[in-house]
Amino acid sequence: MLSPKKTKFRKAFKGRIHGNARSGTTVAFGTFGLKSLDPARITSRQIEAARRAITRHMRRSGKLWIRIFPDLPVSKKPAEVRMGSGKGSPEFWACRVKPGRVLFELNGVSEEIAREAFNLASEKLPVDTKFVTRIGI
Repeated sequence: MLSPKKTKFRKAFKGRIHGNARSGTTVAFGTFGLKSLDPARITSRQIEAARRAITRHMRRSGKLWIRIFPDLPVSKKPAEVRMGSGKGSPEFWACRVKPGRVLFELNGVSEEIAREAFNLASEKLPVDTKFVTRIGI
């Protein structure tokens, strides 16, 4: 699973996801892409599950790009612990995704295979997604 090697701070604020994505909104590397339509936090486990679904369907032909990276530490307090006494320890890594962000890209496969692979991957993600193609092909 994806996680940063090193971070400046161990714990982060929750934050809010406002507005639409400003960068990473077009298919840049591959021919087909999977674009987010909702704001959400996507965990490294969800990214890995989607990646596995895509590569299994493609039977490891073609190339896959993951355009998001989980760099946000999400902390949790243990179960049945009283309020107060500080913030919980970091449990997992997540990525803040805004609407319009391209999550995955594919190249070297037919459109039907890419469409079905992204359909399987979107089942693993907490956001509504849209299949997009590169402009000018």
